[in-house]
Amino acid sequence: MSMRLYDTARRAVVPFEPPPTVRMYVCGITPYDSTHLGHAATYLTYDLLIRRLEELGHEVHYVRNVTDVDDSILPKARELGVPYLELAEAEMARFHSDMDALEMRAPDAEPRATESIDLIIELVGQLLESGNAYLTHGTAYFDVSSFPRYGELSHYSDEQMVRLARARGGNPDDPHRRQPLDFVLWQPSLPDEPAWRAPFGVGRPGWHIECSAMAMHEHGPTIDLHGGGTDLIFPHHESEIAQSESLTNKPFVTHWLHSAMVNYEGEKMSKSLGNLVFVDELLKHADPRAIRLALMRHHYRHGFEWYQTDLEEGTALLHRLLAAAALPTGPDPRAYAQRVRDAIDDDLDTPRALDALDDLASAILSGGDDPDAHTMLCELGRLLGVNLERPISTGPA
Repeated sequence: MSMRLYDTARRAVVPFEPPPTVRMYVCGITPYDSTHLGHAATYLTYDLLIRRLEELGHEVHYVRNVTDVDDSILPKARELGVPYLELAEAEMARFHSDMDALEMRAPDAEPRATESIDLIIELVGQLLESGNAYLTHGTAYFDVSSFPRYGELSHYSDEQMVRLARARGGNPDDPHRRQPLDFVLWQPSLPDEPAWRAPFGVGRPGWHIECSAMAMHEHGPTIDLHGGGTDLIFPHHESEIAQSESLTNKPFVTHWLHSAMVNYEGEKMSKSLGNLVFVDELLKHADPRAIRLALMRHHYRHGFEWYQTDLEEGTALLHRLLAAAALPTGPDPRAYAQRVRDAIDDDLDTPRALDALDDLASAILSGGDDPDAHTMLCELGRLLGVNLERPISTGPA
C-alpha cells in the first residue's frame, strides 16, 4: 500500500505501513457534556482512516476508551447533584446517538476507566517498585527524571510543558512533587468522590495511567496507531509514553496521529465561552451527511473556523451528489475514483477527495452512457461514509 500519514513524533508525513490487523487506539470522551463539533471532527478522522484501511484489505481493531472518572466529570456531577456514573451513562448514550447519526464506525472495544481499576493499581504498584514513581502525602507521582525521553512526542521545552501543564488542569506548583513535570498516577479522593483501596492508599487514579492500562489491556505493549486531538499531545500522550514504556521497555506506539482543533467564528470553542456547537443541535436542522461533508471540506491537521456557511456548503454538495446518484449512467469514472483514493492516501486529504467526488458528480450530471459511473459514485460515497442511496433528510437518519 502507499498510504502516507503525518506522524506527530517525527513531525513529517511518512509512509504508514501497518500489519494485516491494525491495532488502533483513539482517546475517547470524558462523558460530562454533549458531543460538540470538535469531537465529531476528531472521530471523523479515524473513521475515514478505518474505512480506507479496510478497503485496502486490513482488519482494524479499533479501541476508543471512556474516561468515566477524572478531574472533569467529578466536579460536573457534584454541580448537578447526580452520581458521576449516572452522568456518564446519560452522556454516553447521547454521544453514541450522535456518532450513529453521523455514521461513524463503532469501536470494537470501548473500555471504561472504572472497569480498569485493578489493572491500574497493578501498574502503579509496578512503577513504584521500579523506582519510576514515588509516593508522598498519599499521592503517587511518576518521576519524569526516570524517563529521559519525556518531551520527544511534543518537542516542547521544559518551560513550555510546565506552562501547558498549568493551563490544562495540572498542578506543576504542587510542593509535594520532586519537579514540576512529575504527574499524578494515584491520588486521595475527596470525601464525596469515588475511592478504591490500593496497597499505596485509598483513592482514585490519575488521568494518564487510565489510558495506558486500557490500551495495553486491549492491544498489548505496542499500538500501531494512537490518535486523539492535538490538545492531548501534552500532557496526556507524552505521559502515556513515559509510564507505558517504563513498564514494558517496548515502544508504546508506532505511529502518532492527531487532529487539529475547531474554532467557532473566530474564537476557540470552549464551555467557558459558551460557544460550543453541539452535534445534536445541528442534527435538528441538517442531514447528518451534510455535516460529514462540511467537516471533510477541512483537512484534519489544519485547525479551522466553523461558520454557518460550512453547513450550507455541505448541504449543497450533498444535493449535487444525490442528484448525480439518481442518474443511471455517466462518464468513465476510473480517473475520478483514482483521484479520490490518492487524496485519502495522501495524509487523509479530504478537501481534495471531495473535489474529485464533486467533479465526478458534475460529469455525471453533464451526461454519459457508462453505467459504472453510478456504481462508482456510490462506492466512493461509502468510502467517505456518505450513503448516496438514501433521500435527503433534515434530521438523524
